Amino acid sequence: MNKIMHIFEMGGPMMIPLAALALVGATLFLERLLYLHKGQIRAVEFLSGIKTVLKKRRLLEAITICDETVGPVPRVVKAALVNSEERPDIMEQAVNAAAHNQFALIDRRVASLALVAKTAPLLGLLGTVLGILEIFYTMGESSSYVSASELSMGIYNALLSSAFGLLIAIVAWLAYSFINNRVRALAHDIDWASNEILLFIERGMPENENLHMEGDK
Repeated sequence: MNKIMHIFEMGGPMMIPLAALALVGATLFLERLLYLHKGQIRAVEFLSGIKTVLKKRRLLEAITICDETVGPVPRVVKAALVNSEERPDIMEQAVNAAAHNQFALIDRRVASLALVAKTAPLLGLLGTVLGILEIFYTMGESSSYVSASELSMGIYNALLSSAFGLLIAIVAWLAYSFINNRVRALAHDIDWASNEILLFIERGMPENENLHMEGDK
């Protein structure tokens, strides 16, 4: 721990905003990861259960199941069920509006992770430039020559912020890619479930209707 603090001190004042940026990135990643994990359900199994209930004409029970299930897919399916007695165009508008709202919720703050990845190397580079400027300023103010060891140590300290900034950027990009893939998978489930429930209701909830398998989405 003392060694890490020593490296931070050698890296210069830009190490503080870089550490704060790393903390922000970690917080965003954990918050999005927990939110998406909580909202991820087995869409095929869930919709299969909803269809089974609807085949028995138990609309209220199906809506209750949607209320008791966490995630964006149940919210979109519920919008279709609540408007199932309306005209098809009105029902589709309600489902599209619900899907749009859920897309916005799952995609919220994801771009901020990309912003962290883009900002970190710039802050690190700024720290390096400021460190090198300080070296040359000290050399200009000094009446004696600077030794090679002193010069190399100064450059080493200046480059620490760039190295730290690049490290943050790499980790942030990996985190962004992982979260973005989770968002795309969840968005795919929302889109599939909304189309599936709309078709099922518009067909009159037939008892011989079979759920399309996940590979057929």
